[in-house]
Amino acid sequence: MPFEFINTHIQARQQDALLRKRHVVQRATARTITVNNETYLNFASNDYLGFGDCGIKLEQNNVLGSHSSPLVTGYQAQQQELEQYLCSALGYEAGMVFNSGFSANSSVIKALFSDKSAAQNSAIFQDKLNHASLIDGAMHSNAALVRFNHNDLKHLRSRLEKSKAHNKLIISEGVFSMDGDTAPIKELLALAKEHNAWLMIDDAHGFGALGKTGLGSCEALLDEGLALPEILVITFGKAVASSGACVLSNNQLINYMLQFNRDYTYSTAMSPLMAALTLTRLQAIKRADTKRQQLSSNIAFFKQLCKHHAIAVMDSDTAIQPIVLGCAEQTLHAAQKLKQQGIWLTAIRPPTVAHNTARLRVTLTAAHTRADITTLVEHLKGAIA
Repeated sequence: MPFEFINTHIQARQQDALLRKRHVVQRATARTITVNNETYLNFASNDYLGFGDCGIKLEQNNVLGSHSSPLVTGYQAQQQELEQYLCSALGYEAGMVFNSGFSANSSVIKALFSDKSAAQNSAIFQDKLNHASLIDGAMHSNAALVRFNHNDLKHLRSRLEKSKAHNKLIISEGVFSMDGDTAPIKELLALAKEHNAWLMIDDAHGFGALGKTGLGSCEALLDEGLALPEILVITFGKAVASSGACVLSNNQLINYMLQFNRDYTYSTAMSPLMAALTLTRLQAIKRADTKRQQLSSNIAFFKQLCKHHAIAVMDSDTAIQPIVLGCAEQTLHAAQKLKQQGIWLTAIRPPTVAHNTARLRVTLTAAHTRADITTLVEHLKGAIA
């Protein structure tokens, strides 16, 4: 029979404890989640500042649909205002909003190296732990893909020195989504400059949560008066508690994207309503010092408790605190035991992470209380024993 491989592959996933399932969520906040009429403490949310719990007043002139592509009639004042706000805040010349961070990341890379003759003399240097959207973009481009060891500047330097490519693009995440550690952006910029390369940073998990005013992984560069990455991708689905993304760069690159980015050209533009609400949320994030301080306090408290109870957490100072168990089946079993204790925590397994590195990915938010975190750690001890 045709397509027998579908069932074969599903069965294989199930046997390896790697089968993925969806859960219908009845209600979710940064602190709690309700599934099948059961409410759990939520330690799997990316709503790091707890803004998803905060309502935003709707304006009557903000319509839901943009009706068409941005290059037809879909690009409206709300999207432009959102782009301009981020450009002004971070010091970029131009931006373009996308409906998702995945689309923004992958399509920018594909479009940049769409010209085959130019791509033949181009190379993309990616951290081995980069998000799937970045890897997919490179794999579907015409440029050579070169991987370097995670946050290993010596290995990257070696790769750059061996490359004969004329156009070099280094790509990293600001905060790595599965390990929670941060990229050495300042050093990456220096290395890029030394080798006449560009740097692209995906700051999905840094924006909003990091920086004095929540501008993310690159705010420290602004404070020091340093140059920014040539391409910066801001996504709105994490600390902003919205959806969509914005690519920031110079006028020339954004103009190039308008000509050659197929995802942007052939997708209906971001909803004007969503763009307006996201801008309102961005303005609130700038003033959210108390929330960022609470998040930092919660992270420190969690790490302190884990150290006290000899729970091995990866070296991360961000809201993402992974506990690597290795075995996918053991990790899934631990997540199920936690669920029985009223704690919702995701078991991250291959292929999302490398083989034998399955983990419980704890995500902390400003909405969690010390009592919540204490409860989590107490039950973690039993779940991973």
